[in-house]
Amino acid sequence: MSWEGGKWQIPDWRQSKIDGIKDLEWTQKALAEKGLKDPWLRNETWRYKGYTGMGRGAIKTVTRGMPIALVAMAITIAADKFLGLGPAKHDEGHH
Repeated sequence: MSWEGGKWQIPDWRQSKIDGIKDLEWTQKALAEKGLKDPWLRNETWRYKGYTGMGRGAIKTVTRGMPIALVAMAITIAADKFLGLGPAKHDEGHH
């Protein structure tokens, strides 16, 4: 599926080919050696091709700023610990 022109477009199933996708070709060959066939194998091609919906692109978008955020968090924690900039510590004695 892909988002085009303000609506979802579902690709035609006849356009999905496993030719050139080594993992799927291997699966097809292994099944054929046992006399089996998976007619739905072509439905897995989106996992190996540049899928334009929720997939690798979504993961990349979600994790885009993660390295900078991790460095900023480490600096903040270090500053709190070593410079005493964190919240004031309360006396654990009697209130």
